[in-house]
Amino acid sequence: MKIIDKFKLDREKENFRDVIESIYNGVEFKGTNLWVLVFAIFIASLGLNVNSPAVVIGAMLISPLMGPIMGLGLGMAINDLTLLKKAGYNYLFAAGVGLLTSTIYFAISPINDAHSEILARTSPNIYDVLIAFFGGLAGIIATSSKLKGNVIPGVAIATALMPPLCTAGYGLATWQLDYFLGAFYLFLINTVFIALATLITARLLKFPFKVHPDEKEKTRVNRIVYAIAIVTLLPSIYFGYDIVQKNRFQKEANQFVENEAVFPNNFLLKKNIDANSKEITLTYGGLLIKDTAISLLKSKLKNYDLANCNLKIQQGFSYLNETAKNNDKDNLLSNALSEKAKQIELLSYKLDSIYKQNDLSKQIYKEIKAQYPSVENMILQPSTLINDSIQKNVWISNIKLKQKLNAEEKTKVTNWLKVRIGAEQILVNFEN
Repeated sequence: MKIIDKFKLDREKENFRDVIESIYNGVEFKGTNLWVLVFAIFIASLGLNVNSPAVVIGAMLISPLMGPIMGLGLGMAINDLTLLKKAGYNYLFAAGVGLLTSTIYFAISPINDAHSEILARTSPNIYDVLIAFFGGLAGIIATSSKLKGNVIPGVAIATALMPPLCTAGYGLATWQLDYFLGAFYLFLINTVFIALATLITARLLKFPFKVHPDEKEKTRVNRIVYAIAIVTLLPSIYFGYDIVQKNRFQKEANQFVENEAVFPNNFLLKKNIDANSKEITLTYGGLLIKDTAISLLKSKLKNYDLANCNLKIQQGFSYLNETAKNNDKDNLLSNALSEKAKQIELLSYKLDSIYKQNDLSKQIYKEIKAQYPSVENMILQPSTLINDSIQKNVWISNIKLKQKLNAEEKTKVTNWLKVRIGAEQILVNFEN
């Protein structure tokens, strides 16, 4: 019993009259509330335009749209026709102002791309229904409690009333009807299920009726409310099921590619998984993949619940077709590639030789400097000796000295260089 007592709300309940008055005050849109709504719409539209979640969240926090929606739910719960009419009028007025403001903004904005923040509001599903419903429960319970805390701002963010309304304006401004319908449907989902959560909670908390309805009228109102909720709910269930199926297809397709789509001497260049059309497109580079290997791969689709999937294999540069050696085009292409490979190898060898020559020259300079400190600098490089009768490879070197060397020392240096670099002949010039 002690655990059950922890869930009771009696001790924290606000006075019913104060709660009703608070919701009454939040319903009306004029003066401050109206200007805050307009500014919140502009902020949310800017956030969607530049794809900034932080700006969109800021707009949700200052939005006053929750007021008339909770007013609709409470008005039905306590049979307050005045509150219901007032909330309904102000809800339609606020939605109209918001839609008009966002449409005007996106019509004059130079940025017309649909970023992720916009696209996220165009495909509502059953999960959005659950978010709106539980958000509405949290909102009305917090409003009815003395310990409100920061629940209301959190509910405003979770239920996200502003972004879908602004996205609907984006759809109108850019003449994209699917965006408008998807976003406006999400806005209606939030409206209906926040109001429904308010109605149910108010009845459970036993808010006093303003006018006691007779049983026939109460039954009729309940039927209308639940009919609206069901009509709003049904499409979202279909969209939710569709999302689950797409996620499942994506997961199975990725596992299939990772486990099965591996070919020897090939590597996967590109992978495209389209859950809408149930199609997997794989692009490979390397050897030509045989038809039998592709057929075998397709036969494994059923092992991953992908029997109805269309698998496409594209080959990026399968020019090494070993089975087509007698084909003239293949031979020409193969020869051209071989020639290019040889040219690249030759250039690489020459470049490597230059690097090695530079390293050798640096090392020899250090060695000769250690033996003859008077050496200031030197030049050492291979060359060609040419005259009328011969042409042969020789090395030439120019050694600059701080102090002169005698003839015996010069001969010793020359012979040492010839042995050090393994040259048949070397021409050395000593510069003082």
